[in-house]
Amino acid sequence: MPDDRILTVTMPKWGLSMKTGKIVDWFVSEGDTIAKGDDIVDIETDKIAGTLESPVEGPVRRIIAEPGSDLPVGAVLAVVAPAEVPDAEIDAVVEEAKAAVESGALEGEDEPEPQLVDVGGRTISYVSLGPDDAGVPVVLVHGYGGDKNSWLFVQQPLAEEGHRAIALDLPGHGASGKDVGDGSLRTLTDTVTGFLDARGIERAHLVGHSLGGAVVAAVAKAEPGKVASLTLIAPAGFTPDADAEYLRGFASASSRRELKPLVGRLFSDESLVTRQLVDDLLRYKRLDGVDKALTAVLGTLLGEGDRQAIDTRALLEGVDVPVTIVWGTSDRILPVPDGVELTRVAAGHMPQMEAPGEVLAAVKARL
Repeated sequence: MPDDRILTVTMPKWGLSMKTGKIVDWFVSEGDTIAKGDDIVDIETDKIAGTLESPVEGPVRRIIAEPGSDLPVGAVLAVVAPAEVPDAEIDAVVEEAKAAVESGALEGEDEPEPQLVDVGGRTISYVSLGPDDAGVPVVLVHGYGGDKNSWLFVQQPLAEEGHRAIALDLPGHGASGKDVGDGSLRTLTDTVTGFLDARGIERAHLVGHSLGGAVVAAVAKAEPGKVASLTLIAPAGFTPDADAEYLRGFASASSRRELKPLVGRLFSDESLVTRQLVDDLLRYKRLDGVDKALTAVLGTLLGEGDRQAIDTRALLEGVDVPVTIVWGTSDRILPVPDGVELTRVAAGHMPQMEAPGEVLAAVKARL
């Protein structure tokens, strides 16, 4: 039997579309001792680059994956074990790991398919990960122009820790139907509430980003009994200010040249934006009905003088559920508000992508 003191770090699965990851740079070396949660390696996916936090602790005995190598999800990247474990046993684990990659045994594993549900005559696409009987689920709601893939660094880890994590596409976004009606906050709120009812979810921990933050706050205002907690990530509606040029530009952009610099504004580190991420957004924007949908929702976000039209602080007044607010210190889309208790993280407008470990910690603290 293999020594149970030998632990491995494997290629994570960040998002449903991820098949492989490219090793960019290691932050640790063989002989270093790592702790759970330490940043250990940068990995580039087809969507975005991310930093893998160690799931294990102990001395790094072998680093298998060299920078520049593309490896499938599940491939062993490093081996961790106490010094007293013989080198021969470590070498055996390394050889087995390399053989698994070379044989192709790690490729083509089954992955959950997005599901569809009718909510008030609108088709809503969602993905549910984790056990159905895991208790109160976590429901993740993206921002303007985003989709359920916005949670690629959050949803899978929650599921792996035994939580039921559900990411949905709002109307007009992702793979959901493109009918947004009047595009109002009420319409989006009713959709999320209707989604919970359609899936038989009596209570949920709601996590919302940007526009999604305002939406889940409105759900808690309208149906507090359905909400176990709120985690709001750079939520819309906390200040009058917003990067209206970004919002209007995103709604109207029709080419890579127009879209790429706008997407870069979402991140503190613009190098995280991959060509594939921009191509996917451009492909979405060219779908029938998307322009009309984004324009309608834009009218909900922006009011006179290009100021924010939503007042999320007012929505939260009288809401008696635990609320956590997370904000990137380098947010260029929605400025960090004053006079609000919040968790600041080193990120731009997409903390769930740039600082997923801290976002995960904030969500799990409410579970």
